[in-house]
Amino acid sequence: MDRVDLVLLKAAQDGFELTERPYLALAERLGISEEEVMHRLEHLQQEGVVRRIAATIGHRALGIVANALIVWKVPPEQVQEAGEIFAGAEEVTHCYERATAPDWPYNLYTMVHSRSREDCLRIVDQLSEVSGVREYRVLFSEKEYKKTSARI
Repeated sequence: MDRVDLVLLKAAQDGFELTERPYLALAERLGISEEEVMHRLEHLQQEGVVRRIAATIGHRALGIVANALIVWKVPPEQVQEAGEIFAGAEEVTHCYERATAPDWPYNLYTMVHSRSREDCLRIVDQLSEVSGVREYRVLFSEKEYKKTSARI
């Protein structure tokens, strides 16, 4: 990475303008060409510096107000399979394996979002049925304090 890459990443982390040519708008702010912006971002993705470029939706404004973290107790020999099932579900936005603790036997974590707690519970029931994992807890979010992406 050079200085221009760093400046580009700092500018891009605040989001793109909603315009027909967002890369051009960013390029004009930085004093470089649209092609250079696209080339540099593509290179940064290939190098693994940038994972993805995507739009984010204000889910609360769309009525998606129920968020549930589901902690699953999965036998070690089934974690890979269950993790792939959960990660492949459209409703699951996050899926992680975590270490257990003596008083906390849960090793697979998923996050789902929906319009109601009832919808979240229905999704959890479906995930349990498809995966065969029957031991879990559902933890609902009560309040969102902060939500940001990683920053430079």
